[in-house]
This record gives sequence, structure tokens and C-alpha cells, in this order.
Amino acid sequence: MMTTVAYSLAVVLDLFILFIGGRFLLQPSAAAAGYGVPSERSAYLAVKGVRDAALGVLGLALLAFAGATPAAWFMLAAAIIPLGDTVIVLRFGGTRTTAFGVHFATAIVVLISAALLFAA
Repeated sequence: MMTTVAYSLAVVLDLFILFIGGRFLLQPSAAAAGYGVPSERSAYLAVKGVRDAALGVLGLALLAFAGATPAAWFMLAAAIIPLGDTVIVLRFGGTRTTAFGVHFATAIVVLISAALLFAA
């Protein structure tokens, strides 16, 4: 049961970041607004899209081909990203609600995913 929950949560998170990457590539202004710091279309938004999509694919590949422990280490390291996003949103004028309700909460869920994968 725990293994199913661990893998399911990790897959959902990986698919979600893949979706976010696609959104930054296809709808960059809307994605930036959802991130918490609105921005005009720029190369930086496309870079974020490619990197987010690649992280989603990497997470899925680790789950499929390497197993729970490597995927857990990946999730643990990846938690740095939403923690950094929290600071970025606060630093550049975004709301505390978005910083903590979206980014910090995401970091907590990613850390829970890592813990579940380590336990699986």
C-alpha cells in the first residue's frame, strides 16, 4: 500500500512539473502570473519551461527505470526548487499567499514524496 502511494504521489508531482514546463513554453505570460511574479514573454520563461519539463521527464524515468531510492534522492534534491521559488516570489513583489500557499506547500509535498519513496 505505501509503495503504491509513494509511486503515485511521485508520478503526479512529475507529471505536474512537466505540465508546468509545457505551460511556460506555450503560455509564458499566464504561467508567469500563476508563478506569482508576472512577466512579459522572454527567453527566460522559455528556459524555465524547458528545465521544468526536463525535470518532470527525469523524475518519471527514475521511477520507471531506477526505482524508489534514486527517485527519492531526486525528490529530496528537487525540493530545493520550490523553496527557492518561495524566496523569489517574496523578493520580487509576489504575495505571501502565493509564496507560501503554492511554492512552500509544494516543497513540503515534494519532501513528503521523498520520505514515502525512501520508505517504499
